[in-house]
Amino acid sequence: MSRFRPGREVVVVGVGLHPFGRFPKEDLASLARSAVVEALKDGGVGWTDIPVAYFGHVYYHGMSVGETALAALGLTGIPIINVENACSSGSTAFWQAYWGISSGMFDLALAFGAEKVPSGPVTVTAAESPDRYIGADHMMAGYALRMRRYMAETGAPATSLAQVSVKSRQNASLNPYAHRKETYTVEQVLGSRLIADPLTLYQCCPTSEGAAAAVLCAREALDQYGLTSQRAIGIAAAVLRSGNYNGRGSDHSAFSPYRTEPAALEAYEMSGLGPDDVDLIQVHDASTIGELQQLEALQIVPTGEAWQATTAGRTALTGDIPTNTDGGLLAMGHPFGATGIRMIHETVIQLRQEAGPRQVTGRHGSASAGPRVGLAQCSGAGDVTTVHILTR
Repeated sequence: MSRFRPGREVVVVGVGLHPFGRFPKEDLASLARSAVVEALKDGGVGWTDIPVAYFGHVYYHGMSVGETALAALGLTGIPIINVENACSSGSTAFWQAYWGISSGMFDLALAFGAEKVPSGPVTVTAAESPDRYIGADHMMAGYALRMRRYMAETGAPATSLAQVSVKSRQNASLNPYAHRKETYTVEQVLGSRLIADPLTLYQCCPTSEGAAAAVLCAREALDQYGLTSQRAIGIAAAVLRSGNYNGRGSDHSAFSPYRTEPAALEAYEMSGLGPDDVDLIQVHDASTIGELQQLEALQIVPTGEAWQATTAGRTALTGDIPTNTDGGLLAMGHPFGATGIRMIHETVIQLRQEAGPRQVTGRHGSASAGPRVGLAQCSGAGDVTTVHILTR
């Protein structure tokens, strides 16, 4: 378990999101600033009050991109840290902001992320890596191997995997920020173009552009900045884990859903909560199999049973474990630097009961009480995983 122990309670006071999709007329900096301005406005925080900022991104858009993105707001001399941690870049920036405040170094922090992901298959290795020549660098190929193994070991039919995408698109149809809002039937999902057998096009997340931001504050400092606790959402756990050695190659997606289980166990210990306490979940679902295996690794459902929970409707907005309530990667898309903070955004507005037509009730309360505990899990290449638990 982690040697880190929180020193102060930290809350999220503001969140902002730039729509996900394709925006050829906007550069990375403008995407990022849009989300930052929205988060500052949402929290009632002045830009000049921010003492530190953490920016998550992956693709190269020049050096010190965080500084470039914030320059139009007026550079104030604060430390701006640029974070690259694969698909967990944004959630790692959020993790750093949390610990910067909890440790007492800062009272406020901005975590934001943005990305303009090129079209086509995503590569994660160096250009000279042999993985690129044998097909092992293709992320969806790795997910396809994982999917075949899961189906063979659990008896899950292809229709149950397709239902994950159907559910995600239904959620996204209620979300104006989503990249893909079209809804599909199971038959349409299975009939879409084959990407990596048995994964079809509608079972893979689109590559996208977008941005997300969050403003964090020490609870004890809210009055100092004139902030109200009414809409503040507590951070009960902030965990970042990477891989350790195992003989099968733990960072290969065919063998392991990354490091979610140990990260989740650490988050449950840190928060004093367990999987049965969680009212809504956001997980890394770059493909349909990702959602199922992450739910099992989080111990939300027993191993091998997530497909049954999906077909039974338990992961839908009206189910007892609503998952990827904004559409997840499958429908929101996956601008790497923004995705992890996008999950925080969705969790925060759900816990505030500000999610509009996709608002969930939570399995432990009445519709009027709303959800009280949300979990966001984001993983990335290189065996990186973050788990954050937020509470109201």
